[in-house]
Amino acid sequence: MELIAGDIGGTKSWLAWAAGKAEGAMQLRFERVYASADFASAEALLQQFITDAAVSARPDILALALPGPLHAQQVRLTNLDWTVDSDTLQASLGIRKVFFINDFQAAAAGVETLTADDLVTLNPQPAEPGGVRAITGAGTGLGLAFMLADGKGHYRTFAAEGGHIDFAPADAVQARLLESLRGEYGHVSWERVVSGSAMNDLYRFCCIERGQPLPGVPTDGAALVARAGSGDIAAEAALDLFIDLYGAWVGNVALMYRPQGGLYIAGGVSVHLQSRMQSVRFIEAAVNKGRMRGVVEHTPIFLVTSSRLGVAGALAQGQGAAALH
Repeated sequence: MELIAGDIGGTKSWLAWAAGKAEGAMQLRFERVYASADFASAEALLQQFITDAAVSARPDILALALPGPLHAQQVRLTNLDWTVDSDTLQASLGIRKVFFINDFQAAAAGVETLTADDLVTLNPQPAEPGGVRAITGAGTGLGLAFMLADGKGHYRTFAAEGGHIDFAPADAVQARLLESLRGEYGHVSWERVVSGSAMNDLYRFCCIERGQPLPGVPTDGAALVARAGSGDIAAEAALDLFIDLYGAWVGNVALMYRPQGGLYIAGGVSVHLQSRMQSVRFIEAAVNKGRMRGVVEHTPIFLVTSSRLGVAGALAQGQGAAALH
């Protein structure tokens, strides 16, 4: 069996080609990361990957982890101007089986592949064997999935779109942020404040709050960190605000799912802000839930530092699909 798996993101796409039996160890043939914006479509990206891989065999299965809700085998992606169609890919690439999964469903499957070196403990509580697990994370957007164990302790993964539920402010500053974003977007979801794409709005808000001139160009996460490092007080305030919001969101996930098997935080933004994620500020924002504070305090929370979590999960899902046929 020849399997191509991909984790398609708004910023980057991670692709891997593996070979082996449907059940058993897979051998990685080729792996590469691409800037998603360099390609007009998923088809163009995959054609380039196949060319770069230079594998003589033809792929049998293509498993793609895609951002956004999956209702059918034609998907309009969130935060990326692509429509991906399984029939089109199957015909143009000559692949026998093509299937899609949600990107954070793939990340959830990837949790099983993690080692201790891939995790940083943020809230040191014992994980319950077979307990519910949840995974969330800020990348270009804000993803969420959960995992339930069967009678044999094997986890099934389930996608969710919780990042798009209504944002609720926790204090006066966040209330002003909500009003500002409501004027810009109408509906304000948690993804509008906890994601890589939110960084520019958070910085502009903090500039206005502090009477600083607005930046002439959009500010991404890397630029925000650089500005804060150079003494920009609005940038520092924006990062503090982001950590407060991210912590509050993680606390919400803990209350929604009661993930005693572990609450995992993934996504590129989390890794780049690791030192801030490990701060008292972050955990305090997470547990600040009034009467339900103790529920979050007793939730084991981990930061995933592995950069290939999504593609590892897509490989596992692809291998599992092959075993069923």
